[in-house]
Amino acid sequence: MAPIRTQWTRLIRFVAVETGQVHLGEPVDPNQDVGLDCQQKKPIYAYEILGSAIDPAAQVTKLVLTVKELLAPLARDQVGGIVRCLGLNYADHAIEANLQKPSVPVIFYKAPTTLIGPGAVVTVPKIAQPAHEHLPDYEVELVIVIGKAARDVSEADALDYVLGYTGANDVSFRKLQLSAGGGQWGFSKSFDDTNPIGPCIVAASAIPDPQRVPLKCVVNGQTLQNGSTADQIFNVRQTIAYLSQGTTLLPGSLILTGTPAGVGFVKKPPLYLKGGDNMHVWLGNGIGTLANLVVEEDAKVKAKL
Repeated sequence: MAPIRTQWTRLIRFVAVETGQVHLGEPVDPNQDVGLDCQQKKPIYAYEILGSAIDPAAQVTKLVLTVKELLAPLARDQVGGIVRCLGLNYADHAIEANLQKPSVPVIFYKAPTTLIGPGAVVTVPKIAQPAHEHLPDYEVELVIVIGKAARDVSEADALDYVLGYTGANDVSFRKLQLSAGGGQWGFSKSFDDTNPIGPCIVAASAIPDPQRVPLKCVVNGQTLQNGSTADQIFNVRQTIAYLSQGTTLLPGSLILTGTPAGVGFVKKPPLYLKGGDNMHVWLGNGIGTLANLVVEEDAKVKAKL
């Protein structure tokens, strides 16, 4: 099976100044952190891409458009039905949580309605309030984007099915997650508008070794997570191979691969997200920054990024 090759190296989805419509594009500046510059209201220009984000044959044109609003790189209806996620997949995170390393990947699922883009508001729902009791938490993660149908894939061939990689902030609500004997992972992590992804998809060909991606999370200017995918317990190849056994991973499927050490609920005292907090998660290798504001549902005062 041959690896997926795309015309683009970094793909963004955005509303253009010139048209007021949603477009796909390749940033003109290959080194620009589009997520950070969008948050700082700096100009972003992109060559228009014609076609679908999950079609490797999509064509990069010479038409330059100006980004008005940066969106999640995949629309919700493109993500293959469900979002697959790994829990407890970093050795340092297992140590800080005082848990044994799992012998097989810990899997949970969330709905596409969780997904939002760069700059969007993360909404803490009423069921997860007050924050000091429910412990909303941040989690920077590398995301695998599947590019072609994958079933019963071997580890050796697994990377051939990857379209590219993006970033995520798997915002979690720990009280609900750990209630009922710890069996509420899917419910507690599937609230609407709580999972930023992006800011761009970097083509698999530009990240030949996904186990060398640095990633960090900064909340209100304080660096709380600073790790590398090298510390994953189950690497990207192993994850794709495991999840595809007896199951077809459709093009556009997203796989969140877990978070490194530094999460809030294990700190002493626990650190939790609250309305008005600014979160920045960053991933290297050209993926860039997701900047999102936390707002509590029905809050009277909403801070601004």
